[in-house]
Amino acid sequence: MTDLPVALSEQASAIRQRLSNGLAKIDPHHRLYGRPVAYRIIDGTMLEIAYRDVPGIAEAEVLGVKRLIGAECFCTVAPQTAETVIVRFVVSLK
Repeated sequence: MTDLPVALSEQASAIRQRLSNGLAKIDPHHRLYGRPVAYRIIDGTMLEIAYRDVPGIAEAEVLGVKRLIGAECFCTVAPQTAETVIVRFVVSLK
C-alpha cells in the first residue's frame, strides 16, 4: 500500500484496522475471523479484501463486515473448494 497517495493509504489502513478490531464481535461463528485474509490495491483506487478457506457466510455477516468497512463496497462469494468459499469485498478508496 506504499505506492498509494497518503490519503488513500490512510483510508486503506483505517479499514484494515476497523476489521482487525471489530471482526470478532460481528462474526460469532468465526466464519471470517481467523481465516486467511489478503488485502490488495486494484488500479490504485480500489481495495480488495479476500477471505479464503471460509466454510460459508450468512447475509448478516456480510452486512456486518460492510458496516465495519464504513465505505461503499460490494461483496462476492465464489467457490474455492468443495467445502470452502472465498469472500471478497471491494472498496472504493476515492
